[in-house]
Amino acid sequence: MEEMMAKRVIPCLDVHDGNVTRGVQFGKAEAGELRNVGDPVELALRYNDQGADEMVFFDITASAHGRATMVQVIERAADQCFMPLTVGGGIKSVEDMFAMLRAGADKISINSSAIATPDLIRQGAEKFGSQCIVVSIDAKKIAPDKWGVFSHGGRKDTGLDAVEWAQRAVALGAGEIVLNSIDADGTKAGFDLVITRRISESVGVPVVASGGAGTLEHMAEVLLAGRADAVLAASIFHYGTYTVADVKQFLASKNIPVRR
Repeated sequence: MEEMMAKRVIPCLDVHDGNVTRGVQFGKAEAGELRNVGDPVELALRYNDQGADEMVFFDITASAHGRATMVQVIERAADQCFMPLTVGGGIKSVEDMFAMLRAGADKISINSSAIATPDLIRQGAEKFGSQCIVVSIDAKKIAPDKWGVFSHGGRKDTGLDAVEWAQRAVALGAGEIVLNSIDADGTKAGFDLVITRRISESVGVPVVASGGAGTLEHMAEVLLAGRADAVLAASIFHYGTYTVADVKQFLASKNIPVRR
């Protein structure tokens, strides 16, 4: 029974032209503000060995050449890693989904393309199964007790309500929601517990919390108070602040079930 409820720890890699990069604050993906962190497959293998439950690759390259490179990255990672791989970034059609799944991805994450064409969620779920379709939501607090959905790297207000959009995405067939707080992302000051909990309680699928991880305590908080099913983080893993094993050990010490 405990295995069913085990909380997942998921490192995330932003990949730009085949290299892992990290912008400091959300939306700062302009070339001058990216720090090169290393080879995505080497990093994925490191996290695989540390016991990561899954791995997320976000392709932040706009070019067709970058896309082809991304397919190769996924093929190499799938060949050497045993954990499930999720791929997002620039996936605009069922054909794009298929290319990544064929390369070895287990799940496809869509964000702006799902907002532009909500039916893409349904198409993907019907063709590959809901368990393959992840809808990633970039949420920002826009008024007291109200969070809006933003697209284009957090720059464009879509006018959608974050909770309503999460519910609609699940109704269309999404099997998981990744909730990224624009306000918290890159700050290392903790997750947005309120919106995470609200969405977790309003949908019947797993919610992955993203944006704001700075300490082990933050991760425990969002799983307990935020009711998230998994935590996703980048910088604290890439720069060696903590290993995945450190996080799992800490969560277990707080009686939060994790996969060992």
